[in-house]
Amino acid sequence: MSHYDVLIVGAGHGGAQAALVLRQQGFEGTIAVVGDEPEIPYERPPLSKEYLAGDKSFERILIRPASFWSERAIPMLTGKRVTAVDPVAKTVTIAGDETIGYGHLIWATGGSPRMVPVEGSDLKGVHVVRTRADADAMMEALDGTTHVVVVGGGYIGLEAAAVLSKFGKQVTVLEALPRVLARVAGEPLSRFYEAEHRAHGVDVRLEAKLDCFVGANGQVTGVRMADGEILPAEMVIVGIGIIPAVGPLIAAGATGGNGVDVDQLCRTSLPDIYAIGDCAAHENGFCGGQRIRLESVQNANDQAAVVAKAIAGEAHPYHAVPWFWSNQYDLKLQTVGLSTDHDDLVVRGDTANRSFSVIYLKGGKVIALDCVNATKDYVQGRKLVTEGLSPDKARLADTNVPLKELAA
Repeated sequence: MSHYDVLIVGAGHGGAQAALVLRQQGFEGTIAVVGDEPEIPYERPPLSKEYLAGDKSFERILIRPASFWSERAIPMLTGKRVTAVDPVAKTVTIAGDETIGYGHLIWATGGSPRMVPVEGSDLKGVHVVRTRADADAMMEALDGTTHVVVVGGGYIGLEAAAVLSKFGKQVTVLEALPRVLARVAGEPLSRFYEAEHRAHGVDVRLEAKLDCFVGANGQVTGVRMADGEILPAEMVIVGIGIIPAVGPLIAAGATGGNGVDVDQLCRTSLPDIYAIGDCAAHENGFCGGQRIRLESVQNANDQAAVVAKAIAGEAHPYHAVPWFWSNQYDLKLQTVGLSTDHDDLVVRGDTANRSFSVIYLKGGKVIALDCVNATKDYVQGRKLVTEGLSPDKARLADTNVPLKELAA
């Protein structure tokens, strides 16, 4: 049985960052990264943007080249899926009954795409966007595709819609809620993106109720709506979130529900087992101390650094301001903070100019900013969020007043 001082399960952003920071911290013990995909760690966000669009090759989205990991004595155990964890024996079981021992275990598995629970979801041509293989399958099918239906008006769905509409496909976006991005943004941003997609020829349908996917000879041919309408589709993309991949940890006795619960050092309730990234439910200081999961590269990397430093003997509790980004058409959205539970907002700038910011407040304090083609606001507004400042609303809305003045 092989054994590693630190075994990292999950070869995404968090897993790769944890291994990298351990070596940066001077950790000389043995480290291995287990991943269920055949590839070494690569960036996920470009899958629905630059990679899908063909603007970046796979080599350009590798987090580090293969030589980087071998030079640092970090073996990549690819194509292996962990099916069980024994926290007493301190071992994990790989599908096929291989066993690996560990001193510390870092769980960085992310999650699996949530599928619409309707008939026809197993038809060929129904896609998700989570892995390189997912994106490759979509790219291979593009030549024979005219109509695309995207289920879900979140960032993944809208990014894919933007790329495919640029390819000349007839794209329909189905969002079950009254507006796109409803879970993560305020109404002004939602309405702006709805208008942008429609201006690019995308059919955005809100409060959409689908019945099932229909097909012929095992291939999807359309989406039947609840009212009986059938939308033609040679390709369907489902982007409605993920299910955190924590089954083996929960089965081993770890506390959790929507993900696995961790403390401020990202420790689970099991000894010497940490969890980071999309699958880790933590109490977040920028969300009123609520226990949440954050699905972002920033969160995965920051939590990875917390764990790596703790293992190396330098414990610092996790407290990092969340930030995100999304590229759609020629629009660059940059977000800092969490707008959850905001009770007020200010639109800074004119949405018609396609360069503006939505500033979210709670109890008069700035808790988040969504900045569209407004990088200066994003950079200068960060301090408003991190320090919970309460500027005058009229000055927040005045584009002649730099946000750095309000943060001074």
